[in-house]
Amino acid sequence: MILGIDAFNIKRGGGVTHLVKFLASANPEILGYKKVILWGSLDLLSKIEDKPWLHKVHEPILDKSLIYRVFWHKFIVKKRAIHLKCDLLFLPGGTASSGFSPSVTMSRNMLPFEWAELLRFGCSYQTIKFILLRFIQINSFQKANGLIFLTRYAKEKISKIAKLDISKSTIISHGVDNSLPKKAIIRNFSSFDNKNPCRLIYVSHLSPYKHQPNLVKAVSRLREEGVPVSLLLIGPSESGVFILNKTINNVDPGGEFISYIGELDNEQINNNYLNSDICVFASSCENMPNILLEGMESGLPIVSSNMGPMPEILGEAGEYFDPLDVNDIFNALYKVIISSDLRKKMASSSLKRADLYTWEDCSSKTFSYLKDVAENTYTLPRV
Repeated sequence: MILGIDAFNIKRGGGVTHLVKFLASANPEILGYKKVILWGSLDLLSKIEDKPWLHKVHEPILDKSLIYRVFWHKFIVKKRAIHLKCDLLFLPGGTASSGFSPSVTMSRNMLPFEWAELLRFGCSYQTIKFILLRFIQINSFQKANGLIFLTRYAKEKISKIAKLDISKSTIISHGVDNSLPKKAIIRNFSSFDNKNPCRLIYVSHLSPYKHQPNLVKAVSRLREEGVPVSLLLIGPSESGVFILNKTINNVDPGGEFISYIGELDNEQINNNYLNSDICVFASSCENMPNILLEGMESGLPIVSSNMGPMPEILGEAGEYFDPLDVNDIFNALYKVIISSDLRKKMASSSLKRADLYTWEDCSSKTFSYLKDVAENTYTLPRV
């Protein structure tokens, strides 16, 4: 079997992480794959580990802007796939409109399917973009021969909205790097003071649905109640940076207990996990957040949003809050901070829970599913 992968719209974030880890952990030859052909940008291909069965093909048009990359997908990749005798085309970026059959795509983004979350962006370019993406993806999901969801939450919600035949789809979760360094010591509450506070960490880009300002307000209330706590925010500066900075300046103008330090590389983030006591995840809209998995794998207790797929992923290992309710965030954090025993139990549970999510499992299930779709889809002979 020959598999083609069109990564025309994989540029950054979770899409890149998935493709890099999924292919690095793969051994498709044992399933009868003769060759896997990956079309992508030069930057993406440079991140992908070389494998004897993997043929990385650089198409210069994929280094250009979105309009050029869409042109490639609509008018070129089908010809390439037919010429190279591909048995199936895999489109991990969520858009499948090349006309090649059989094809499989993935559902990666929940924002186009959650109106309440989408409206947080107001009347903006991003809102228009996500509305258009909603209709593009619904069309892609309906036309594809197979569809991979990352969580049960996403499958149930999107299948209903898009009126999909669920028998064509499957659920294959992402994995997490189990080589990440682990937090070894859970500090006692009695060791916390204003010079050595309980250190909270929240890693995520700044967008309205990530709710960093609400977390800042809850941490400020904890300080007002005499709880020695600090908050470190890490992530790319996007549309929410103005409101976040304004909120921080209102509650902590001197920068005594709240810090936003922007985007860091993976090694720097891992070091900050090791120097933290609690991982917080306050997003209200996710498909399957890699950041939450990494927090679980870090060995930290997790205090998380109760929305989206977070309870499905974290299970009983986390303490949950409503990210829209500052008082609820305050109560959840207070409960976890003051109890050393609870934090130790949560850290152990979340680390065990993280063992359920491996890239080897993701890769094996994905290649098995792709082969199954290819073998069970009737297609007309190609000219």
